Amino acid sequence: MDMAIIEITHLHKVYDDRKVPVRALNGINLSISAGEFTAIVGPSGSGKTTLLNILGGLDDPTQGAVIIDGVNITAMPAGQRIGYRLHHIGFVFQAYNLIPVLTALENVIFILELQGRPKSEQERRGHDLLRAVGLAERAHNRPGELSGGQQQRVAVARALAAKPKFILADEPTANLDSRTAASLLDLMAQLNRDEGITFLFSTHDPHVMEKARRIITIQDGRVEKDEARS
Repeated sequence: MDMAIIEITHLHKVYDDRKVPVRALNGINLSISAGEFTAIVGPSGSGKTTLLNILGGLDDPTQGAVIIDGVNITAMPAGQRIGYRLHHIGFVFQAYNLIPVLTALENVIFILELQGRPKSEQERRGHDLLRAVGLAERAHNRPGELSGGQQQRVAVARALAAKPKFILADEPTANLDSRTAASLLDLMAQLNRDEGITFLFSTHDPHVMEKARRIITIQDGRVEKDEARS
């Protein structure tokens, strides 16, 4: 739990493609340890999603570095970063982002197919993960045949498929009712507790904050508060 998996140093992001440049991040310094269950909170426009996008290799910083297990992903060429993301980082998005024409199982194993894993391994891993998130009987249903909570559980299973170093969850409960959100959070907390999976959330949801063992508050692109909780 004490080993740093993510080191963020002097991270700045300025969007200067507009009439007035927007400073989204203004010198973020953070260390995230393996096995954390951490929430990044703050008002809209504070820089939460920008930070997660840079951590996930989806965006480039204007200045600074993100080191993941000793690898500086911000120094990678874009093509190399895509490959790194495919093998090492899991994502859970607010809008689920499932492929509508694929079944739940096919959505989960899609990333393994991109990695070129053997078909037998894909099937075994996919079924194991759907069982872990309580959707074994829904393996052959498409997203349109699933509830919002079930779709987000499929998204969690997909994020876990490649056994990533950590999972970035951007407002994962925003489109769910409170009961479904609580059930999903219990699932992720159990995966964190039982399997040591590192979760980093961007959220406004007080239920996520209640579950988190560390809360990092961002305001105007700066870390305003960093609190560990028992």
